[in-house]
Amino acid sequence: MSMTDPIGDMFTRIRNASRAGHEKVVVPGSNIKESIANVLKEEGFVKDVIVRREEKKSGELVIVLKYDVSRAPAITEIRRVSRPGLRKYVPSAEIPRVLNGMGVAILSTSKGILVDRECRKQNLGGELLCTVY
Repeated sequence: MSMTDPIGDMFTRIRNASRAGHEKVVVPGSNIKESIANVLKEEGFVKDVIVRREEKKSGELVIVLKYDVSRAPAITEIRRVSRPGLRKYVPSAEIPRVLNGMGVAILSTSKGILVDRECRKQNLGGELLCTVY
């Protein structure tokens, strides 16, 4: 059976694994998922991203989740905004602030996958993929 929203599936796997307290989660790979995972790593929401490509062309991503000392997950909520059935595009002036700057919004722009503050700095709009906090 084909999957209609692979990015949403990645977010669901991350959400479920972090709530269950797993150390890592394995996701089928793609370029956009790899870019999103790297943005999550740069923003400090995940510990590491490992790309495994053996005989499969797309391979898989191993996302090592991050927890604090009391084993509370770094990702409290990861929510898909733009989805295949209803795309959500925003100009740079209308990019939402997530928890007054405590969280991030991830956008797909003409310059690649960027977080909200980079988009505001470069005056770029794009497709609002998700919010993370």
